[in-house]
Amino acid sequence: MTTNSPQEIKRAKLNLETAQMAWRDMQRYFASGVALYVSPELDLVDAAWQMSEDNITQIREWMDSGQFGKVNDEQAAHWFNADARLWAVVVSPWVLVQPVNK
Repeated sequence: MTTNSPQEIKRAKLNLETAQMAWRDMQRYFASGVALYVSPELDLVDAAWQMSEDNITQIREWMDSGQFGKVNDEQAAHWFNADARLWAVVVSPWVLVQPVNK
């Protein structure tokens, strides 16, 4: 019998909670200031995991490199005009969004 650690269970739960959504459906999260950009170079589930664990060292490193942070006006306008779909996952109160690689 395999026993999963609490960390593995939490990661699996985050993975199951990810979904693709239209940016237009996420405008209210952007307007509320809770939409966070996750670069396509990062793993969305890992980013959500790091947020849920309050790993400020890793999060700061990603922020400093421009791979993670609040969605800015330029990104929001581009996604709106492109009718973009993004991957999303909630780590309350935040909504992490990542462009879909085509």
